[in-house]
Amino acid sequence: MNKRVMFLEGRHIYLRPVQPSDLPYFVQWFNDQEVTHFLGNQFPMTEMQEKAWIEGLTKRSGSDIVLVIVIKGKTPKSDRPIGTMGLHNIDLHDGVATSGAAIGAKDTWGKGYGSEAKMLLLDYAFNRLNLRKVYSRVLAFNGRSRAYSEKCGYVLEATHVGRHVRDGQLVDELVLVVNAEEWRELWEKTKKKFLPKKKK
Repeated sequence: MNKRVMFLEGRHIYLRPVQPSDLPYFVQWFNDQEVTHFLGNQFPMTEMQEKAWIEGLTKRSGSDIVLVIVIKGKTPKSDRPIGTMGLHNIDLHDGVATSGAAIGAKDTWGKGYGSEAKMLLLDYAFNRLNLRKVYSRVLAFNGRSRAYSEKCGYVLEATHVGRHVRDGQLVDELVLVVNAEEWRELWEKTKKKFLPKKKK
């Protein structure tokens, strides 16, 4: 691609709509058991299933927004998709939604790209969609996901004991939530770190 399509732009990454060319990435990411171990779906995903899921996004445009996280390269051709992030079950009347993310490129784990993407998404959720609360559901053993969520302002609201099974063991599901008012205070303190540098 010779020109970037950016829906939300950060300092190191940007978020853009899913494109048909993302299909090979999705097939790779969502068949990697190190990635899916932290997600809800534990079944193999065929190329046809992923294609149908991408095509079905248009039908869910009123309640779900799924974006691809892309690391900025020196040129648009060297940009690198690394995962997805979105808002689900968006309820504009009640002002709530649930966020979800999957970083498929494992060599980028723990490097801050997820935090930057989540803060951009929450800026959109709270300051553009005017939502009041955004929830997130995390498996209890996923310390990395919980840590970066808390860094972005989420707090633990509830624990669903033994909600899931992984490797034959019962695993708790943690329900995290971030409120608009508290998040905006955090955003004012940290947004310079996440937003692109202003051109002189």
